[in-house]
Amino acid sequence: MVVSGGISQQADVAVGGGKILAIEQNIEVTAQDRVVDCQGKIIVSGLVDVHVHLREPGFSAKETIATGTAAAAHGGFTMVCSMPNLSPAPDSVENLDAQLALIERDAKVKVLPYATITRNRYGRELVDFASLAQKVAGFSDDGSGVQQEDMMRQAMVEAAKNDSIIAAHCEVNDLLRGGYIHDGEYAAKHGHKGICSESEWAQIERDIELAAQTSCQYHVCHISTKESVALIREAKRRGLKVSCETAPHYLTMCDMDLQEDGRFKMNPPIRSAEDRDALVEGIKDGTIEVIATDHAPHTADEKSRGLALSAMGVVGLETSFAVIYTKLVKTGVISLEKAIELMSENPRKIFKLGGGLKVGEAADIALFDLESRFTVDPETFHSMGRSTPFKGWELQGECVMTLVDGNVVYEK
Repeated sequence: MVVSGGISQQADVAVGGGKILAIEQNIEVTAQDRVVDCQGKIIVSGLVDVHVHLREPGFSAKETIATGTAAAAHGGFTMVCSMPNLSPAPDSVENLDAQLALIERDAKVKVLPYATITRNRYGRELVDFASLAQKVAGFSDDGSGVQQEDMMRQAMVEAAKNDSIIAAHCEVNDLLRGGYIHDGEYAAKHGHKGICSESEWAQIERDIELAAQTSCQYHVCHISTKESVALIREAKRRGLKVSCETAPHYLTMCDMDLQEDGRFKMNPPIRSAEDRDALVEGIKDGTIEVIATDHAPHTADEKSRGLALSAMGVVGLETSFAVIYTKLVKTGVISLEKAIELMSENPRKIFKLGGGLKVGEAADIALFDLESRFTVDPETFHSMGRSTPFKGWELQGECVMTLVDGNVVYEK
């Protein structure tokens, strides 16, 4: 079954010369053709993750471009957008070109990096947007919120001038107060320091007004609170160029699911059941258009220090589709077609990435077996990161083949 553009249909897909040649029933084949039996499986446009940490250059003990993109291929992703908290940071053409050379050499799927908004992500000096805009997915200081309002306003002016996108990690440093999990019931019961919801939504509220003033295309990374959903819903009602993403763990867990283990620690944190339910409503009504993973690998040692002391971040590329399919599609919360829109089609549209499951486009395709069941075992991951809150979950919907430009980059 081919799933594309909100429609599912029985059809064959012909691929040749790196392109999609035909999507129709009963395509004739020759003896030289490789034929893949897709009976009982779905064929979709390769998934796109606009929020992935590949950790290279600078932090190859956590992940490399080779291992991170192998993980992406294993999960059915044919394109990822890599975040810029690297060393050196992609804040100049020279630094970006060094990263692009590594991507060209080692990537197993397509990788489009972000440039930073500010030099070294320090929040003090803007990068040269004009020199970088044509080479990147957009501009982000991910891992840090831009604290100064005037700095973010000028960044939006520059992004709009260069027809680019600001992808904002929204976090007010003054409101963090040493917190490291959600400031909710679990934190109170177990004596942990909490991160308040306002630390996220207050900066979103500020940035939406700046986007209105500058006509900037503004994308909010990894939203986690009900207030964030409400603010973005209202911004869309006003006709602003605002989009956002959330991640599978925010849609399927709440703070009372936490355990005393670093694999439950990420930023922003998993929040309350009320926040989770608001996020689910947000994907149902179109407020949230993208599901991304915020795949953020760390070393085993960095994740072994409990909730208080472990590094922030979990991996997600290899579980993302199955979590969404099992917990949201199989349960009737959203349709399969909606899931593919959120994980493939909408990211392509918002970030102007092109492609899709259409004749003449690049043959970037994923094949999923929806009946295949598996237990999440981090030791089977292609990623160097092993820290996932989904460890031990019984899931359904496994990627069995991924093609990039018609080449098989993963096959079960």
